[in-house]
Amino acid sequence: MDPLQLTLLAAVGVAAGFLNVMAGGGSLLTVPMMLFMGIPGPVANGTNRIAILAQNLTAITTFFRRGYSEFRLSLTLALCSLPGAIAGAMIGVQLEGEWFSRTVALIMIGVMVIMALDRKSTPGGEPAEPSRTRLIWGHVLMVGVGFWGGFIQLGVGFLIMPVLHRVLGFDLVRTNMHKVFIIASYTAVALVVFASQVEILWVVGLALAVGNSLGGWLAARAQIKKGEALVRRILYLVLSAFIIKLLFFP
Repeated sequence: MDPLQLTLLAAVGVAAGFLNVMAGGGSLLTVPMMLFMGIPGPVANGTNRIAILAQNLTAITTFFRRGYSEFRLSLTLALCSLPGAIAGAMIGVQLEGEWFSRTVALIMIGVMVIMALDRKSTPGGEPAEPSRTRLIWGHVLMVGVGFWGGFIQLGVGFLIMPVLHRVLGFDLVRTNMHKVFIIASYTAVALVVFASQVEILWVVGLALAVGNSLGGWLAARAQIKKGEALVRRILYLVLSAFIIKLLFFP
């Protein structure tokens, strides 16, 4: 890829990194962008993990330096996500060509519907300590979160946020603090699986990683929700264009 394309990917990565940490859906921008640049589906799917890993490691560091960390709980939740991530990644490396494009488009449609229906997608409220039953369910559901993250990653934030907020009862900061640790953990495992099965474009991944890390750093520091209505409208337009391209002009 030429420097202009790498710069464009880095810029998309900034927006994706911010979305990923604040709520989710950043990969809905980066993966289609790589597909439009001619990168095969499984390669784009695997290469995207480099950026996801870098972004979440940056966010973990930022949270820690600001005094937010619950390492033991983050670790147990992350460990539960790993078996699902391995299984999902093994399936993800097999999905390619038009089937990959169609799968991405259908996921994007599903995410748009979820975003339209869920008016409280970003959690708030007072911190809460989860009961034993909530903790058990939270750990069990992480297996499914890991599977989806290992399989394709797109929209995983819309799965993990409800588990951490609605099942475990965490506030916004604790939700995102645990989320970035869990995603970093299973992404490292998924990246190893993809690297063993398909070619990973490391330079492309590093360009995305620079952008994602910056976006993740900005989101972890901000932890606010400004202009959500405008952001959603723009995201709807961008996703709609991606969907039309993937479904009708593969």
